[in-house]
Amino acid sequence: MTDEPDGLRTLTARFPRPGRVDTILLRPGRREPMKAVNEATALVLRGLDGDRSAVRVAATGKRHVTLVQAEHLAVVASLLGIGAVDPALLRRNVVVSGLNLLAAKALFKDTPLQLALGDSVRLEVTGPCEPCSRMEETFGPGGYNAMRGHGGITARVVAGGVFRVGDPVTVIPG
Repeated sequence: MTDEPDGLRTLTARFPRPGRVDTILLRPGRREPMKAVNEATALVLRGLDGDRSAVRVAATGKRHVTLVQAEHLAVVASLLGIGAVDPALLRRNVVVSGLNLLAAKALFKDTPLQLALGDSVRLEVTGPCEPCSRMEETFGPGGYNAMRGHGGITARVVAGGVFRVGDPVTVIPG
């Protein structure tokens, strides 16, 4: 693959504009309600301070932080036949709007993509965040399939710091 101006590597690294952090949610413990916060501290190779994943995830883990695209909430609600989906029910940490999170994954193994949240936090996108069987419990029959393809992404914290609701989310090519 060449790196000419309109080559695939160039195109996959180009986004029309930054996104925005809409919601930050922490999972204090297994099956405990999500806690909405206005800011969070990302801990390198661990996750978000106050989230259960930051305690249990090993440094080599791929699921330090989970993100979901705000625009997909309406799709999931439509597939479920309900008016709206509360993002806390999806049990993802960060809701992002204005940025195609599914496109923020590396197509090339030698070129990882990172997300910048605010001024200091850097997340390396590690893959899709598949729904769990709990979506059936939460939304009823078909909840799992309504979420498939709309569950967001997983990421590893590679640079820590504080980020806030309203902060920009940008893609940093590897």
